[in-house]
Amino acid sequence: MTERDVDLGESRVQGGQRVVLVTGPSGAGRSTAIHALEDLGYEVIDNLPFSLIPRLLDGPPLSRPMALGIDVRNRDFSATALIELIDRLTRLPEVAPEVLYLDCRPEELVRRFGETRRRHPLTGADTPAEGVASEIDLLVPIRARAEVLIDTSDLSPHDLKAEIGRWFGQGPAQRLAVSVHSFSYKRGVPRGLDMMFDCRFLRNPHWEPGLRALDGRAPAVMDFVAGDPRYEEFFTRARDLLLMLLPAHVEEGKSHLAIGFGCTGGQHRSVAVAEKMAKALAAAGWQVSKRHRELERRAGGAPGTLQGDRA
Repeated sequence: MTERDVDLGESRVQGGQRVVLVTGPSGAGRSTAIHALEDLGYEVIDNLPFSLIPRLLDGPPLSRPMALGIDVRNRDFSATALIELIDRLTRLPEVAPEVLYLDCRPEELVRRFGETRRRHPLTGADTPAEGVASEIDLLVPIRARAEVLIDTSDLSPHDLKAEIGRWFGQGPAQRLAVSVHSFSYKRGVPRGLDMMFDCRFLRNPHWEPGLRALDGRAPAVMDFVAGDPRYEEFFTRARDLLLMLLPAHVEEGKSHLAIGFGCTGGQHRSVAVAEKMAKALAAAGWQVSKRHRELERRAGGAPGTLQGDRA
């Protein structure tokens, strides 16, 4: 994803009623996002007809921000109508609108529909593939207008809630969302990391024929990496440093902290350490998501895309 010349911070502090329009293809996690926003204190309304939205915003601003769920099941939905609604709200000085677009790879959407055995809202056929393709094409102009775009292809519901908290949490008292990343130094450091640790000093499973094809999530690889005599002290000191720093970042008003672990190929050592660190921080009560960039590349994920980046 690319960054646009949009400062989300400005829209959050300008006067007027804050309104987040939540949309995206069916199956991308809109319901999860809506519930997460409700948990954050937003006034949530789902699938309200477009014609009623301007009337809803008449009068003085509410005491809390508002989130409106919009998808192709809206009674009067069309891409043109939604673009016109966004333009109309943008012109109103008493309203501060933002568009949150939940994106997802087509093959992942098809898989999700297959698992739930639900029919796609745009097709009555047994297979949802045509409906997924049609809906993604329909939403192209809306996706282009999004201030925040979150790719949910590789996110669990828990991870998506963490991203929603990162972007739409209200004020410095909101809990810190921590993301733990593994990566290959050969492919460069991921954009947006706040701190990183170099794991290349640990012994490398790549040189063990029985471990080479596995990755750092495999118990055998984890055990091999942890068997390095320097591992335990390294991990303990890194964990204790992070547990000391995280509360300080909360006090500074940060809503998200990205921590990276790198190795040569991004397959074994960095993944093993990132997996264990994510579990350790979660066990300490922190809200944690994880991202293995090189493993996602091999699995066909979007290269170099950090979940929750600004669109």
